[in-house]
Amino acid sequence: MPKKPLEIHSENILPIIKKWLYSDKDIFVRELVSNACDAIHKVKILRDQSLAEADESAFRVEVVIDKDKKTIKFIDNGVGMDMEEVQKYISQIAFSGAEDFVNKYKTNEEKDQFIGHFGLGFYSAFMVSEKVEIETKSYKPDAEPVFWSCDGSTDYTIEKGHRTNRGTEITLFIDKDNDEYLQETKMSQILHHYCSFLPYPIYLGEQRINTEEPLWIKAPSESTEKDYLDFYKHLYPMDEEPLFWIHLNVDYPFHLKGILYFPKIQNDYDPNKNTVKLYSNRVFVADNCKDIIPSYLMALRGVIDSPDIPLNVSRSYLQMDRNVRQLSGHISKKVADSLTSLYKNERERFIKIWDDASLVIKLGALEDEKFYDRVKDILIWPTVSEEWMTVSDYLERFKEKTKDKIIYTRDTSHLSQFADIYKQKGIDIVVASHPVDPYLIDFLERKIAPASFQRIDAALDDHLIDKDRESSESVKLADFVRAKLADDKVDVEAKSLAADALPGFIILNENQRRMRDYMMRMDPNNTMASMGLMGKQTFVVNTNNPLMSSLEKLDHINPDLTKEVVKQTYQMALLSQREMDPKVLNDFILRTTHVMEKLAEEVVKGKT
Repeated sequence: MPKKPLEIHSENILPIIKKWLYSDKDIFVRELVSNACDAIHKVKILRDQSLAEADESAFRVEVVIDKDKKTIKFIDNGVGMDMEEVQKYISQIAFSGAEDFVNKYKTNEEKDQFIGHFGLGFYSAFMVSEKVEIETKSYKPDAEPVFWSCDGSTDYTIEKGHRTNRGTEITLFIDKDNDEYLQETKMSQILHHYCSFLPYPIYLGEQRINTEEPLWIKAPSESTEKDYLDFYKHLYPMDEEPLFWIHLNVDYPFHLKGILYFPKIQNDYDPNKNTVKLYSNRVFVADNCKDIIPSYLMALRGVIDSPDIPLNVSRSYLQMDRNVRQLSGHISKKVADSLTSLYKNERERFIKIWDDASLVIKLGALEDEKFYDRVKDILIWPTVSEEWMTVSDYLERFKEKTKDKIIYTRDTSHLSQFADIYKQKGIDIVVASHPVDPYLIDFLERKIAPASFQRIDAALDDHLIDKDRESSESVKLADFVRAKLADDKVDVEAKSLAADALPGFIILNENQRRMRDYMMRMDPNNTMASMGLMGKQTFVVNTNNPLMSSLEKLDHINPDLTKEVVKQTYQMALLSQREMDPKVLNDFILRTTHVMEKLAEEVVKGKT
């Protein structure tokens, strides 16, 4: 079968670049300024190799707007070009001058990386221009200046130029549809957005754009706490101070620098919004690194800079490949290792930031097996006694008393009587109040089996029982309360509880409750789940409580009132354990008033 070459018509190239190559017109500023910085950097390398003379203190890039002439100039005192180089790098679309230079003057220094990797950046100028002109003069002693001009068609003019100094001046004649770029305010905004950290001074008129040094290029050992806080304030001027930061500095198997900050989690936190900025050789690429940063690290803020990230041809976003996946894995490892180091070396500080950092750590443990393996020993939990423990800490300390059970509560604001009982028995209670904790508990149980988590009101634990005061009348009391309650969805047991003040409580099997809670998370309006009707509840009444032990006597005096008291005691248990259906709250309040009225009447009758 005969092979034929593809026919590419040059007259079709510029319209494609102008309309489709770049998703954002503002990018032309980034491309031309970064090209100018590359040109300066080339002179610096040539000077270091004694191939050119240059005064580093004079290096600068200027952006000059002339509203009357409707032009924007991009001026540098970089390497410049001779006639042959203009023909090669400008007149041939997509020929990379940076790559050609690197091959010729290659060094092993990371600092000698170039910003541009493609020969298309210059042509972004035609997105906003009806004509582009270049005046350039090479650093070579015998080179003549060159003038180049093109109106966006396939034809261009090239001849001897008029520039007297080394460097390049690119003039954009802005078309009528893009005169907004002639506003200095807009140009300043674009330059600050894309070029704030470029390595050579950039000026818009008299205004210096890049006044802040990129802290991520410094060695962590040379950076102070104040440096990190000041840099964060520069990046996010409206935010509170960050809690903690991680300085990335990787040379192998890829180059990666950056700083990741743990911010204070705000009420309006969006877990799907990533605010880590992506740079390539100090040039801004994108507002997020969602393809490099694992989803569970989305809460972090900061900067990542890598010359090894594969960008699309317009350098607007990432192209996924093996390097990106490696970068993602390394960042995850670095975060986990830094957190582990903080826990081991500065535990008080680690505990102080836990409320905010725990979201990242817990989500990471759930989503990434490797991350879990690295952080499993720093997953800490507060306890009712205000200690902090890992799962292994808890199991080791209470193994003789809880038999591989981790006793926990979702909320410390209720069930205080349960907590008192466990406290008397010398058993602490883990507080699992974070929204992610139900998922994390399910996950951890698969890791720590046969150990498991048990909520304090999920079973009639031996620690709740005072066996020395058990009574043979307990069965009779249970039958009596069951009859008065008259609810076939509720079972009743009577037990000798260790706390006399507790009249009764509700037991909902741990697995049953988790299934109910899961259904409610999936569908908050699920009536069956919200009313606890997925199975029988057990109402445990306390034979040692004065109210419960006097029910039969009250029944002889006022059977109807006794029935109301039983119902009221049951609903009080529901309310205290956050199990009451909100729909019956009004009924509970009315019954409370009615019971108090009736009891008052009985007291008055007894005295008259």
